[in-house]
Amino acid sequence: MKLPVINEEWARRIQQSEVEFFTSRISSIGEREGNPNGVEIRRFGKSTAFYVREMPWSLFNSVKGFSHEDLGRLEEIVQFYRERQRAFQMDINPVGCSPELFKELARHGLQQEGFHSVLYGLPKAELPTLPAEISIREVKDEEDFQHYAEVHCVGSGMAPVHKHHFFNNNIGLLGRPGWRIYLASWQEQPAAVAVMHISDDIASCTLAATAPQFRRKGLHTALLLRRMHDAYKADCRLVAAQASFAGTSQNNMERAGMRIAWTRAVWGTVTT
Repeated sequence: MKLPVINEEWARRIQQSEVEFFTSRISSIGEREGNPNGVEIRRFGKSTAFYVREMPWSLFNSVKGFSHEDLGRLEEIVQFYRERQRAFQMDINPVGCSPELFKELARHGLQQEGFHSVLYGLPKAELPTLPAEISIREVKDEEDFQHYAEVHCVGSGMAPVHKHHFFNNNIGLLGRPGWRIYLASWQEQPAAVAVMHISDDIASCTLAATAPQFRRKGLHTALLLRRMHDAYKADCRLVAAQASFAGTSQNNMERAGMRIAWTRAVWGTVTT
């Protein structure tokens, strides 16, 4: 199969695959007994707003799928977060944008804060050949998930003492339909993790993290190639991912054959 050029149809499909995996991801946190993190997910037309009371970071308090079509719902979206006294982020993709949309975002107290890359590529038929020091296995049980949580924790810049947060807030993905979790080891030491979600025929690489002492050893690329191969075995047509613009992750994705689909504008609440 030849990599398709990005048109509006593919752009909408890639965008929707992200909305679906993020909805499933946040829902899994909210499904913990008693919803201790205070998760709320609200639909406004075709836009989805996410709020996590105990996680104030913009990633967990964001709006996805917003376009000109839902411009009339913008006041409701802003009010949703205002009532919860929470700053939030809006992911604005090129599809469905208009000059009026940007004017209304600004009029409602939002401003652009940055950019983010959205990439896509073809699944890979060949199983990647790994260096002798690297091994990868899919996480299937809680014992391996303990290793996943620790690597995710330190790979995200947190001290190991916070590992339990990463375990509790991600364990809902273990065995959840559509999700696959991977653990990579360097010389038999847990060193890097990655996650993939499959929706219809698009596989989304949703997360990757490497413990600091194991970086620059090819683990991120090895996990990416493994996921691209598993996407092929799952009969996916595309692999999609997001990355910081021009960062190491984007560079590795491009080296693996992925292309930039578009650069997303990230808008946030104006602070004074």
